[in-house]
Amino acid sequence: MPTIFDVAQAAGVGVGTVSRVLNDSPAVSDSTRSRVLAVISALDYRPSSLARGLSLGTSNIIGAVVPTVTHPSSMERLHGVLDELGGSGYDLALYQVEGEEQRSSRIRDIVRPDRCSAGLLVSLRATPDEIFLMVRAKRPVVAIDGYIEGLPGCHIDNVAGGRMATEHLLALGHRVIAFVGDVEDDLGFNPGAARFEGYRAALRGCHVPLRDDLIKTGPSCRERADQLTGHLFDLAEPPTGIVATSDTQAFGVMAAVRSRGMEVPTDVSVVGFDDLELAGHLGLTTVRQPLYESGVLGARMVLQQLDGHRDGLDVVELPLEVVVRETTAPPNNGSALYGA
Repeated sequence: MPTIFDVAQAAGVGVGTVSRVLNDSPAVSDSTRSRVLAVISALDYRPSSLARGLSLGTSNIIGAVVPTVTHPSSMERLHGVLDELGGSGYDLALYQVEGEEQRSSRIRDIVRPDRCSAGLLVSLRATPDEIFLMVRAKRPVVAIDGYIEGLPGCHIDNVAGGRMATEHLLALGHRVIAFVGDVEDDLGFNPGAARFEGYRAALRGCHVPLRDDLIKTGPSCRERADQLTGHLFDLAEPPTGIVATSDTQAFGVMAAVRSRGMEVPTDVSVVGFDDLELAGHLGLTTVRQPLYESGVLGARMVLQQLDGHRDGLDVVELPLEVVVRETTAPPNNGSALYGA
């Protein structure tokens, strides 16, 4: 890739002159400007938006504050953000956060005009002080996967999603349904708690008693879900169906079932949440949320504000649907769970 130094050398000028041409400064003669532009075209030089922003005292950066960049759902959302930003002239900077103090620091970064032109908050909550800071700064900030008062954004109804997953198993005839969920992270964001409320509401709606021994929670990872699920099969009346609060946890649930010599769904039906790409390959029945589409919409909202169109921005609730695949079936009362 050619650099600004290559352009300066080929045009016979200094780097500062090339920078002034790029920034459309009047302090460059027409003949010099024409020569530099011709070299830029010949070399197919593409200036860094970060460097150009720094030279102007502004930024062409959109900062995304994300709790765990490598989490599959976060990666899919960011995929949508990047696709929408492509060709917009804005680059994306990722700020991974691990605690509330770091989150506050990153929020301050994305509302600084010399750091970022706009910001995205992905799968995060915000304190009243942080919300006040963002609103007062009057910088475009959009929330993706989480409602933050005063900010436009998009989210899903996690209570409805948990209810939909559970109602699918209830409709198949299951009445002993376990819940494998996650715990609140260090940032206070826990959609699993809302999904549990949906699970509980669905059981109540079918007059199925809530059993504490069927509820297992832990860190949102496949390995921990595997361990938690193993304890369910030691119960006197183990579950015939399991709702997991994410596809990642559902993969751990399926591994635990098979490690006991049982089969999904013959012995245990499993429902996940997210509809990651791997879920389709493994035939997992799951509640699909529009991960990629939420990233696209969030980025679109930011670009709309950067273009000066702030009217009509709102909080959008995205649709959910149960995608039925091979991991759910009616309960088999003669299964290995009951010693058959």
